[in-house]
Amino acid sequence: MARGRNTDPSGADPTDWVTRTADLALRHAETVNGGALPEVVTCASGISPSGPIHLGNLREFLTVHFVAEEIRRRGVTVRHLHSWDDYDRFRKVPAGVDPSWEEHIGRPLSAVPDPTGEFESWAERFKAPLRDALAAMGCEMVEVEQTGMYRSGAYREQVLTAVRRRGEIESVMSRYRTKKTEAADAAEAAEEGAEDGGHGANEDLARFPFKPYCRGCGRDTVTLTSYDDESTDLAYTCDVCGDSYVTNLATQDEGKLVWKVDWPMRWTYEAVHFEPGGVDHASPGSSYTVGKEIVGPVFGGTAPSFVGYSFVGVAGMPKMSSSKGGVPTAAEALRILEAPILRWLYVRRQPKQAFNVDFGQEVLRLYDEWDALTKKAAVPEKRDAAVLAWERASATAAAGTLPTPEVVVPFRMLSSVADVTAGSLDLISQTVGKVGYVHDSVAELEPRLSKAATWMTEYVDPEDRTNVRDSPDADRLAALNEDEELWLRQLLDRLPDSFDDADELTTLIYGVPKLGRGLTLEDAPTDEVKADQKAFFRLLYQLLVSADRGPRLPTLFAALGPERVRSLLTPSSVVE
Repeated sequence: MARGRNTDPSGADPTDWVTRTADLALRHAETVNGGALPEVVTCASGISPSGPIHLGNLREFLTVHFVAEEIRRRGVTVRHLHSWDDYDRFRKVPAGVDPSWEEHIGRPLSAVPDPTGEFESWAERFKAPLRDALAAMGCEMVEVEQTGMYRSGAYREQVLTAVRRRGEIESVMSRYRTKKTEAADAAEAAEEGAEDGGHGANEDLARFPFKPYCRGCGRDTVTLTSYDDESTDLAYTCDVCGDSYVTNLATQDEGKLVWKVDWPMRWTYEAVHFEPGGVDHASPGSSYTVGKEIVGPVFGGTAPSFVGYSFVGVAGMPKMSSSKGGVPTAAEALRILEAPILRWLYVRRQPKQAFNVDFGQEVLRLYDEWDALTKKAAVPEKRDAAVLAWERASATAAAGTLPTPEVVVPFRMLSSVADVTAGSLDLISQTVGKVGYVHDSVAELEPRLSKAATWMTEYVDPEDRTNVRDSPDADRLAALNEDEELWLRQLLDRLPDSFDDADELTTLIYGVPKLGRGLTLEDAPTDEVKADQKAFFRLLYQLLVSADRGPRLPTLFAALGPERVRSLLTPSSVVE
């Protein structure tokens, strides 16, 4: 299958995880299709929109996306099929939501109203921002909503098959159940009551693979009372509303398969060739290992090629949980990270490697590293696995090259200027233009400009911000020693009326201590001058921002402008 092999002539490292995973996915697709690639290779993802779809969940989408992109690059027709598990039950009310929403526990996520009224349902509230974020990252996928699939009867035959072969399913499930303490066993029973069919009148119904939603109140809080294999009538009583009903599995669509049966059913129905999952899904007795044993005997299918991925956290925070809320999402990350950089965080690491996303000072280092890699990627001879990851992060088949600034200004500089200009985009633009980054419009600095301003004004602790003084520090100016008085006088005497010439301004600031030692601005600094420069710079920071350090002084001067700099450095006695 020449069109599917990794035959990249560019010299890219064939051992990167995306290449390896795509190889395995294509090999699997060939095997299950009788030795030839199918017309379409299906790479699948899935998630329950029970809460904010956080950066840990994002790994589900991006793992599939990168593998599908690599398969597409090889000339193979591929689709990224994403299932919204919006027919899952609403489990609990997150903090900050009206406690009255407890009445919806047990109903499908798609049937629970959005507390704000902005979206059609609880599920849609969390799908929408993720869709927008994925579009910004160039991720294209075919979406399937499980509420629609189940309620339309699309899975009716598969449900009947699972119920007919429930004995085989239970024999697989039972092999993975382990003895636990009495308390743990009770907790598991309660959980399985929600997931695996509930408590029934007999052992057969206790592990029934299908769970109806109550026709009266819409919850899955039901106890199964009987099932007739000939008529396919399933009787139940709701533990909440108390009503009893009979649903016919051959003609009505009022529930869903339990998860460990639902997943392998969909592998077969959708002909899935590759699907990742959290590493917990591949542990003994977990969804994937159980599904592998069910999918063939029960549904006549094959488990997809699988890769387990580890957790993604946020620095200083525990493992993320969607249902608890208050966790960073892709949309949140994109407020401060360019789309290629967010993609790069995931593609440059092996799926099993856990990592944290740091919204603090680490953002500065991340942008520096990205900019250095961008320069390296511009040199063909330096192409290696790191550059390949950069390429995968920078462009997609659907969106092409993702947005990056036309004029690249270091994020450190943009954010430091934002710090002293209160985030004004126009002032930031003017300032960086004065220190060597020539551009014609604010647009040429986007999207990085806005992200830097957002990061500085909304994510940096106020205690770490630069606070420009409102008035001269009279006490510090009155306490100047002889050298400090000389340095300030030399600076103020030569301070230009405009800071438009970045080289002139930098030469002056660094050259004042040279003048104090009897040298010229053009002379190389001696060891004594270097020591004086440190003391002089510290003095300037103290007088301008009441600190011993801050943004680069030429940048700070340019941001403040000649008039303000002069006013803060001039003793009041001189002004008077």
